Amino acid sequence: MKKLLVIHGPNLNMLGLREPGHYGSENLESINASIADEAKKYAWKVDIFQSNTEGAIVDKIQGCIGNADCIIINPAAYTHTSVAIRDALLAVAIPVIEVHLSNIHKREEFRKKSLIADIAVGQICGFGALGYRLAIQAASEHLDGAS
Repeated sequence: MKKLLVIHGPNLNMLGLREPGHYGSENLESINASIADEAKKYAWKVDIFQSNTEGAIVDKIQGCIGNADCIIINPAAYTHTSVAIRDALLAVAIPVIEVHLSNIHKREEFRKKSLIADIAVGQICGFGALGYRLAIQAASEHLDGAS
């Protein structure tokens, strides 16, 4: 059984309350349920993690060696600032797919630069919670094609 690690970055625990015009009205619990349902379709075991703390995210990434075949990450605000998360992703050498609920390329100028995009298999943004399900589908196809 393939193993998937999904990481939600800072403030995503506030989904449903926080800026629904950008992030939608769905809460993180509901998004996590849809991620789990989608993972089942592909017979993936999924570990879902959220933290507002950069170090906790780095620790989770480092701890997934041998425990994940792919990482789906929404680094949220750390997308634009965290060399530490980028370096952790490079260190574990596990395929990563970057997800954003909003289209970061249509937002403020500082949000348009991702420190993760160039090391990711791909980036999915602007489709709300659907982006996570699309990422699972893409991860499955990527890993099946890599076998």
